[in-house]
Parts: sequence; structure tokens; C-alpha cells
Amino acid sequence: MRTRLTKKDFRIQDVRFCFTLPATLGDRGKIPYERLKTPDDLARWLIELGFSDFSLKFSESDLVMTKRIRESIQHAGEALATGHDFDKKDLEEINAVAAVPPPAPQFTKDGHGVIWNTTGLRSVLSMLARDFIDLATGPLSVHVKMCENPACRGIFVDESRPKNRRWCSMQTCGNQMKKSRMYTSA
Repeated sequence: MRTRLTKKDFRIQDVRFCFTLPATLGDRGKIPYERLKTPDDLARWLIELGFSDFSLKFSESDLVMTKRIRESIQHAGEALATGHDFDKKDLEEINAVAAVPPPAPQFTKDGHGVIWNTTGLRSVLSMLARDFIDLATGPLSVHVKMCENPACRGIFVDESRPKNRRWCSMQTCGNQMKKSRMYTSA
């Protein structure tokens, strides 16, 4: 049984790792909904991503830096999805954070899972930036799309077999759009 997502929930399932950060600002095409309102929200997002092996005390400046990187990845993702050129400032921001050493994967004690040995927030952001660079320069770059829900503008990778996915998530935007069409045609 699936649990119903609320607006405050982070969008982590069915999202490419690099796009989990831009998804912390929802409803970009409408009235944006900020999921990273406080440094504690930033800590909660990292825990939900699986990074809980370092001190989760963040400052307002950490939050500001994270949001700046979030917007660079969002803008670059939109450019990728629409076939436009990247903005030079976005690329500089992504490159700068990608230069930080990323977390190192390590086995859990039982050998059946992974934990991430991080040096802090910047190392996690580096991992996100590197994932975006890998996506943008790899074969999946042509499958990056922007959600067709005009209120959303979420970025996703269409890995469906027919490559005709239209929404960032069927559970949220897809259902909303289908219900909207059903009500307008009735």
C-alpha cells in the first residue's frame, strides 16, 4: 500500500538523485512551496536521502548555499529538458561544488547495505552536482524532461519504454492532471 504524499514531504522516490534537491521547492509554476524552510529541514532531507552519519547541525548560510546550488541544478535541468544552452553561472556553481570530494560509500556492518562516509554538507552537494554532470553528458541527457503540469515544472528523466512520460510523478502530478481533465470534460 502506498502512502499519500503531502506537500511537505520530500520527493525522493522515482527521482534521479541530482533532481532530489530541486524537488525541495515544489509548485514552481504556481505559488512555490518551500520544503527547506529551516536548517532543520535541510537535516531532515539529508536523513531521508540516507546521509545520517555526520553531525546534522546546519546554519542559515548552509541553507542559503544549498538553495543556490538547488537553483543552479534546476536551471541547468530546464535547459537540458528544453534543448537550450546552459547558463554560464549555473555551470560555474555546479562545477565548483562538484570539485569538493564526494562521500565515500562503505558497507554496513552486515555487508548488505551502504553507508556514506561524508565530510559534511558540501560533500553531499558534490555528489548531487557530479550526478547532474554525469546525466547531462551521458546517454540519458536526451531523456530529461520537464513535468507537463504547469504548476510543477519538476525535472525528471523519462526512462519509460516508449519514452512518452509526461509528469514528474504519476502519484502526484499525473493524478492531478488526469483528475483535472476528467472534471473539465464532465
